[in-house]
Amino acid sequence: MAQPSGPRSDDEPRDPPAGDPFAATPHPGWTVEQMGYNILTETAAESRLAISNGFLGMRASRSTSRGPTWVSWLGYIRWASWPRTYVAGLFDIPNTDPPVPALVPVADWSRVRILLDGQPLVVREGRVVDIARTLDMRRAVLSSTWTQHTRSGITGTGREIKLLSQADRAIGLQVIRMSLDRSGVDVRVEASFAMAGQGMEPTRLERDLGAWRTEGGSKAVAMAGTASLYLDGEAVPAEHPFPLRWAWRTTSVAGQCAEFVRLVGVARSDMPEEDPSPRATAALVRATRIGWRAVLADHEAAWVRRWDAADVVVDGDDDLQRALRFAVYHLTSAANPDDERVSIGARALTGDAYFGHVFWDTEIYLLPFYTAVWPAAARAMLMYRFHTLPGARAKAAALGCKGALYAWESADTGEETTPDHVIGPTGEQVEVRTGTMEQHIAADVAYAVWRYWRITGDVDFLLSAGAEIILETGRFWASRARLEADGKRHIRHVIGPDEYHEDVDDNAFTNVMARWTIERALDVLHLLQARWPARAASLWEALGLSEAECADWRDAAARLVTGFDPATGLYEEFAGFHDLEPVDLTAYADRRLPIDVVLGRDRTQRSQIVKQADVVALIALLPEAFPGDTAAANFRYYESRCAHGSSLSAGMHALVAARLGMTELALRYLRIAADADLDDNPNSAGGVRIAGLGAVWQAVVRGFAGLDLALDVPELAPRLPPHWRVLSFAAHWRGRVIAIRLAAGRARVRLTAGEAMTLRIGGTDHALAPDSGLDVPYAAPDGAPDDTPAGGAA
Repeated sequence: MAQPSGPRSDDEPRDPPAGDPFAATPHPGWTVEQMGYNILTETAAESRLAISNGFLGMRASRSTSRGPTWVSWLGYIRWASWPRTYVAGLFDIPNTDPPVPALVPVADWSRVRILLDGQPLVVREGRVVDIARTLDMRRAVLSSTWTQHTRSGITGTGREIKLLSQADRAIGLQVIRMSLDRSGVDVRVEASFAMAGQGMEPTRLERDLGAWRTEGGSKAVAMAGTASLYLDGEAVPAEHPFPLRWAWRTTSVAGQCAEFVRLVGVARSDMPEEDPSPRATAALVRATRIGWRAVLADHEAAWVRRWDAADVVVDGDDDLQRALRFAVYHLTSAANPDDERVSIGARALTGDAYFGHVFWDTEIYLLPFYTAVWPAAARAMLMYRFHTLPGARAKAAALGCKGALYAWESADTGEETTPDHVIGPTGEQVEVRTGTMEQHIAADVAYAVWRYWRITGDVDFLLSAGAEIILETGRFWASRARLEADGKRHIRHVIGPDEYHEDVDDNAFTNVMARWTIERALDVLHLLQARWPARAASLWEALGLSEAECADWRDAAARLVTGFDPATGLYEEFAGFHDLEPVDLTAYADRRLPIDVVLGRDRTQRSQIVKQADVVALIALLPEAFPGDTAAANFRYYESRCAHGSSLSAGMHALVAARLGMTELALRYLRIAADADLDDNPNSAGGVRIAGLGAVWQAVVRGFAGLDLALDVPELAPRLPPHWRVLSFAAHWRGRVIAIRLAAGRARVRLTAGEAMTLRIGGTDHALAPDSGLDVPYAAPDGAPDDTPAGGAA
């Protein structure tokens, strides 16, 4: 399928000068920089500037001028850097209490050690004149520069680029150019795969190849590497003291440039009998055959295609433009459409936090982006959920329910990996209930599956995987909703998105999403019976369905308590919420700690303080459940009670506020979400909060632009802030690609791939053909101008 020309701004430079691989894209909207070195912010910077391609991920640690890293008890000191390379899907259970699966870091393959007259060149020795790292988001290349004076008076300078190939995900590249200001210095350069095989059993160690198997499972990884050092274009002979280790010795010539090049090939195996070494070696052969410049060129070309599909241009807000690019960069970096056995964890492949586990974040915060701009990646992530259905069925059965209940925290098998307790700050055991009670994950997965089907029309996916997921999750909810003496069906003992309140009954988000899932299960069954009766019959038999069970599904959907009060138009977040203590959060607006720390856990649980978007998230997901003015009423009620104790919250509030026309409030929340990982926030040390970045994209495209693709007639309902001169982006819909540009109250739309279609803009249907575009005025919904707030939320 042809790619759209994309939402480019014609006056914006797009590419670095030809011939200089170290030159970043010459426009600030495409780069994120980290100047200098600060122990307090270094690990957060390493997350922010991380590089990835969905198979490999690498934190932005300095390759040179740092000492060794190993894992030990640090007490009151901290690591000056936290280098990590990850392979998606490589899980094992480390020696932790409680034991939970975690992503296994593999060798730190980019470390280079430089010794001058026998003394290591490290930051802590001598004086650092200049050190800078730049993430070129356009090219997905991490570049570094440094200048350092040693104690003996030698000045060394260097430039480096690193990348993980988007064109060939098994390949990594590193190039360093360095020089000294003095002749006659004895120079030793050492390149290694630091921490190689840490926590794993070696199965092969050869000169340019290593392979390791996890101790507790069947996973294995192989890494093949080659490294070269050139002076004036001539290769310097290398020593090979150990496997995957190279060393060179030379005498400096003042101003002479030395060029170091390293290529790496990586492969993962999921079966005990499979050796990944041949695939790692083959990847390295592919890279060395074409050379590092071609590896770079292919990688850049692949990213051009991704940016053409996914870029969002906002003309009129430079800070937000860069933040949007940052979000799209990390979202694109995190996905791998070629591997349906993995999904995206809470911190993607940028840090250790949450052990690489997959949460509801993926389906609710990330899948809308991928479904709209990269359907192949969305499909792979949903196939991960299909492959983990056995674990979901086992979890439901353990609760005495039918169907499938997905793990709240999932690794590679789909089994529940949430720890049952953690150790508190004073050494006490704190029970963790989310793994057993935060069950809305079953509806979240079904929601993503249904929207993917509605947006893509992917019949093969629906028949082979999607229908079964929706049927089994709908079946779970019907069995979970118990009929009681009041004639209603209830779902008790759950946790909603508001995790400040545990073990509650009839959480509105959970129940309304459960009812929706049951209804979609019935819809899917009817759809299959009407259009694909053979597949309907095979699923009916394989799942053991019956007419009596389907009747029970209809009963559950009709009787399930939702918490909606027609008199006030409000949903009660859960039974008894309105009876809890109201707390004026404006009195704590200057707090630096989470509200549950300020007030204490017990008082927070006894209050109406909400951790994150709960009913507000329901407005975003199921606006049809909020008739008339009830969406605005619920938003105002719960927005004032939300403490935003999660990075997921601000972006969801921005999305809903934008849809409601509360423009200034939406922008305020959008900036909070956009800045979360761009600021030097210590919480970023564990990796970027990828779900929050997905919410940034949603707030702009689904919120301010009002794009809804999950309809038979896709819809645009723009409400742009008045200072945005242009908003443009592209989206996929049922085999078509639509390029959209909103400016000066007009929508300009082109169909760049696919057949003719109808597009609804501002409530009016328009025919869109491949050979002609649309250029039509739009009005904000209900006739309100873009910059008119809908209400008085604050």
